[in-house]
Amino acid sequence: MKDKEIGILLGGVSAEREISLKTGDAMFEALKARGYRVRKLFVDADIDLVLRQSQIDLAVIALHGTYGEDGCIQGLLETMGIPYTGSGVLASALAMDKLKSKELFRLYNVPTPPYYVLSRDQLDDLEHIHSSFGFPSFVKPRSGGSSVGAGPAHSLSELRQRCEDAGRFDPWILVERLIHGREVAVGLLDGHALGAIEIEPKGGFYDYKSKYQKGQSQYHFPARLSPTRYQGALNLAERAVHAVGATGATRVDLLVTADENEYVLEVNTLPGMTPTSLLPKIAAGAGYDFGDLCEAILTRATLHVGEGSSGALDERIERDSSVPARPA
Repeated sequence: MKDKEIGILLGGVSAEREISLKTGDAMFEALKARGYRVRKLFVDADIDLVLRQSQIDLAVIALHGTYGEDGCIQGLLETMGIPYTGSGVLASALAMDKLKSKELFRLYNVPTPPYYVLSRDQLDDLEHIHSSFGFPSFVKPRSGGSSVGAGPAHSLSELRQRCEDAGRFDPWILVERLIHGREVAVGLLDGHALGAIEIEPKGGFYDYKSKYQKGQSQYHFPARLSPTRYQGALNLAERAVHAVGATGATRVDLLVTADENEYVLEVNTLPGMTPTSLLPKIAAGAGYDFGDLCEAILTRATLHVGEGSSGALDERIERDSSVPARPA
């Protein structure tokens, strides 16, 4: 692949833009140091024009959140015939949509905390909707990541505030049963678990600050679980990834309780690659240094439609003189 022009897509227009820039910068430096021909492509509303003009052979997706992690950029790359890293359109969309992924978890007998969904327009009826659900609860936008707009609620007034916060980032709001347990993340490559790390946030809740500011969380690798429960967490993560159809490098977030239950919270199809991110920590424990991990992600770049063949698409593009074709 070292003769290929590789574009690293970073930035984006979501609330997670800052983290995407850090992920993209880190991956750019790692791949450049290994001799790859990489360039940064900053993603904005004109990304289609940027991609046409760049004439890249492969795209490394270093985006997070809406339009980058939800199948949108993946669909654009598919139609342009540019192989890309990470999961395909459908798996990206399903994993990003916390309601749909939970429905799939239930279908595949993957345990996940009880939940319900409401819209911003239903907040006036919140007391009635929530009445039988009880407290404590946990609120998050239906789509999104990095704990943006998410947090616990222990009373109706706190729940209302949390829902209003989440509603700023998505018109639909997910309310879960707050389950107390150890926060554990499993890193995977091609659906196979690399290991599990335990997160111990100093503030008690693994929020945005705990995730991205150094010193705000302690990490234990391998996770402090018995061998049987550790293997159980790995197996559960593999089942969750299979349920949504995710491929490439992924991360699954779980809760492991004292009464020997495990719950899957979500599948992340584009895990962060910042200095404090979990996937690089897990991969390091499995023997991958950061450059190895970036290279492993790169070499899995593919098209997910038509078994990776873009020949017919290129022929259609060539017939339209207004759209420059990608070089062979």
